[in-house]
Amino acid sequence: MVSSSSQAADPGRAADVRSALREAMRRLRAAAVPSHTLAAELLLMHTLGRDRAWLYAHPEQPLQAAELAAYFDLVERRIAGVPTQYLTGRQEFWGLELEVTPDVLIPRPETEHVVEVALERLGPPTWEEEAAGLPRGHGLRIADVGTGSGCLAIALACELPGAQVFATDISAAALAVARRNAGRHGVAGRIHLVQGNLLDALAGPPLRPLDLIVSNPPYVGRREADHLPLEVRAHEPPQALFGGESGQELYAPLIAQAARLLRSGGILVMELGYNALLHVRPLLETGQDWQQIRLTRDLAGIPRVLSAQRV
Repeated sequence: MVSSSSQAADPGRAADVRSALREAMRRLRAAAVPSHTLAAELLLMHTLGRDRAWLYAHPEQPLQAAELAAYFDLVERRIAGVPTQYLTGRQEFWGLELEVTPDVLIPRPETEHVVEVALERLGPPTWEEEAAGLPRGHGLRIADVGTGSGCLAIALACELPGAQVFATDISAAALAVARRNAGRHGVAGRIHLVQGNLLDALAGPPLRPLDLIVSNPPYVGRREADHLPLEVRAHEPPQALFGGESGQELYAPLIAQAARLLRSGGILVMELGYNALLHVRPLLETGQDWQQIRLTRDLAGIPRVLSAQRV
């Protein structure tokens, strides 16, 4: 009997780019791997250090045995459930290529709505900024709660070159990834990485209140763990996924801390978990701390982002 890895490295079966891609797609499709075509492409691009345009411009490019073996090892690991992003070590977010490791949650496209809502609620550059030639966001103090890879903090720092961003996370390993990503995109000098739960590390009297708080908090319930896809359940960091038994437990303390740390008129923007809206919106609507509470739905019509202004 010949092992699948031996077959994969056989030049007679997959001697060039085209045949390697076809074989990888076949295996991934047979294993019901989501987006199998994209996974096959990304893994081959990673193996060869080439982009997609090169792959399809050079379909007859011969592959060395070592390249084939490395490629199909990644394919088999993907079939076993390891996310493509952890195999390649990268994920795009807001047009930025970010490093991702198993220490951080893989940034999802829907989380980009948090950036969109934050920028919309802050508004365009002020007349004073433009007249003085100041960068957008001049003087703003922003916090990203549970930064993980740093995706939200870095996207906002890039869009608001005049702002200072405080990025918090309970995980030192996640902060190390965020630090590398911030350096890669030239914003490390304006992103202050702070280890701690939620906003605890910023809870002392700040020099000045915050203008904006954004967060994609852990919002999956532990009781839902068995229903998660294998890629998520077995490979993404639990502390970045689970927000308590129901998944909604972190919203109340986050909102309470935000009410204390935001200036009057400051903005809070939070990503919502599945079915979290009915629990989270009343936390903002009761009491006298918040106004202009707005819901943003994603492209599938799912309630995705809840935002509010501090009274």
